[in-house]
Amino acid sequence: MSTDFLSDLITQAEAARLRGVSRQSIGKLVRQGKLKTYEVAGRQLLRKSEVVQYEIKPSGRPRKSKK
Repeated sequence: MSTDFLSDLITQAEAARLRGVSRQSIGKLVRQGKLKTYEVAGRQLLRKSEVVQYEIKPSGRPRKSKK
């Protein structure tokens, strides 16, 4: 692995602070396959660039437009 790749890795707690959400929210995104983890020295890490670029989509059914 290159040093650029390793320097881009952060913990789930750091990802949560970066996004302003709980660590559990980041864990949920990982379990859903929306964020990919990398195992380094037995720790599950995320790419900071992926966390920053991830766009949260509104949940639920879209609202009906008023005509």
